[in-house]
Amino acid sequence: MKKHIKVRATFFITTLIMATLITTSCSDKPKTDDATKVAADENNAKFDNKKLEKDAQFLVDATEINLEEIQLGQLAQEKSSNADVKQLAKMMVTAHSSSLKSVTALAKKKLVTIPDSTSAKAQSAYTELSAKTGNDFDKSYCAMMVDGHKNAIARFEKESTESRDMDIKDWSTTMLPDLRKHLDHVFACQKKCEKM
Repeated sequence: MKKHIKVRATFFITTLIMATLITTSCSDKPKTDDATKVAADENNAKFDNKKLEKDAQFLVDATEINLEEIQLGQLAQEKSSNADVKQLAKMMVTAHSSSLKSVTALAKKKLVTIPDSTSAKAQSAYTELSAKTGNDFDKSYCAMMVDGHKNAIARFEKESTESRDMDIKDWSTTMLPDLRKHLDHVFACQKKCEKM
């Protein structure tokens, strides 16, 4: 009799565990939300003031820029066989990793939610670039860096003049010389790639 109860209890517990695992695995849908959009939505709900929303969005954008530059730089270090492109990519990863660390600290201080992964748009650009090879890859990487840094500079310049938050204004202002230097390096690398 005791053996029969023990077997039933073991069966019941096993069944309960299996049901829990099945329910959990079925409800664990893959993350389909764009991390950048999720962060922006959380900040819009968090901040009533339009000025605060704009500053929060800038920190989201700055994070997205850094995440994308790091991801593309890592890809270029792996795929490119051009020493200049590899050196440029290494510089981008190092500089944007440092910038990511500082924007993360600033966002935490300002209670701003920032993305922890690249947007769907950035992921699509990564996939498109990763399909390229050889000099076509190098030229495309440089072109992406030109566009990305021109856009980043415009965004940071705007924030450095329009932000009402002194910490964010100061941070955006201090980042501009590095972004401009990056763009100069990209132009030099791009010229070399076009000659090949």
